[in-house]
Amino acid sequence: MSRLVRAALLASLLAATVSPARAASPCEGRLGTSRVMEVQAAGLKVGTKHFPETLDLADGEVVLTFDDGPHPGTTETVLRALAKECVRATFFLVGRAAAAHPDMVRRIIAEGHTVGHHSQTHPMTLADMPFDKAVADIEKGFASVDRAAYGAAGPHPRVPFFRFPGFGSSPELLDYLAKRGVGVFGADLWAGDWNPMTPEQQLELVMARLDHQSRGMILFHDTRAQTAKMIPAFLAALREKGYRVVHIVPAGVATAVAPD
Repeated sequence: MSRLVRAALLASLLAATVSPARAASPCEGRLGTSRVMEVQAAGLKVGTKHFPETLDLADGEVVLTFDDGPHPGTTETVLRALAKECVRATFFLVGRAAAAHPDMVRRIIAEGHTVGHHSQTHPMTLADMPFDKAVADIEKGFASVDRAAYGAAGPHPRVPFFRFPGFGSSPELLDYLAKRGVGVFGADLWAGDWNPMTPEQQLELVMARLDHQSRGMILFHDTRAQTAKMIPAFLAALREKGYRVVHIVPAGVATAVAPD
């Protein structure tokens, strides 16, 4: 057997014995999701823009959250950008929007993201409504999102995560949600994307805020065109600066989409 043939045979044997676990990850070279944080929802109140405490994040760790969706056009753009960088986020959905676009809700979950709740009609604010009407709006939002996501709604929301529209909570509503075992999320910093600005201005603003704090749960709105256009550059900036994305999920809860 010639030296050339022996070399070729050896190369083929080595290739055949490479462990699949050593194959290149499809997320290699991308931002990725560095870790998954299981969160015990009962009694949880986090986000320093609204509460004294926040999630246990290390320097350089961020949690990405999006409010008010789903919204045709912009939500899909955000999802494509997240998928391209192998990043997972949390979407706090408005019940009536979820009911109008159940296919988008199921896509969010199918792509590995967490779906939380943001009331049925997004009143500004729940704290300014009579207590019983505020509770009815919250509960209807739970049911609308779960029906859109999983085809049915039970007595408790599948994912017990809630964010108050406009951070408009009250002690009575916080107590109500705590008794329901629902965790309440504020934010540590926000993009200010309810104010009109260019994607470039928004990127500069949010990165300056993040660099100042070095960590935190960030609030975006996937309903905003300027945010959807900015997200690819934002994810690239996170990667370039060495930030790491943490994905939050409810402890002990199966969130996959039920089969049709």
